[in-house]
Amino acid sequence: MRRRHRSRGQALVEFALVLPIFLMLLMAVFDLGRAIYMYNGVAQAARELARVTSVYAGTPLGSTPETAAVLATQKALIPSLGDPTFACVDIDGSSITKTCVAGMQVKVVIVAPYQPVTPILSMVGNIDLASSSTFSIQQ
Repeated sequence: MRRRHRSRGQALVEFALVLPIFLMLLMAVFDLGRAIYMYNGVAQAARELARVTSVYAGTPLGSTPETAAVLATQKALIPSLGDPTFACVDIDGSSITKTCVAGMQVKVVIVAPYQPVTPILSMVGNIDLASSSTFSIQQ
């Protein structure tokens, strides 16, 4: 009878020792899911911006109302999304300084900072999630 009474206290101590580890792992899984969701959003934003800019290039590149509308939509989905950079590139990826014409490609690079919630991961600080996409200009 005495031995069984002591074992109940042992279970409580073991639970108290394991609970913080379990909660940290659960928060890390939550953080990983948030990071994957955000990275997918950044990649989708780069693809959408490159696609619309390849159809409506504008001068300077990416200055059309259609591109601005897509950017506003993507910023509503990913609130910390930064401003994209647009570049006209050749088929081999080298930058072109002259006006973009059909046959060239538009390259969009976009970055969003990610701040983890898990205490140990948050010591690392912000992690920049970046994505780029390239589409051929249609004219």
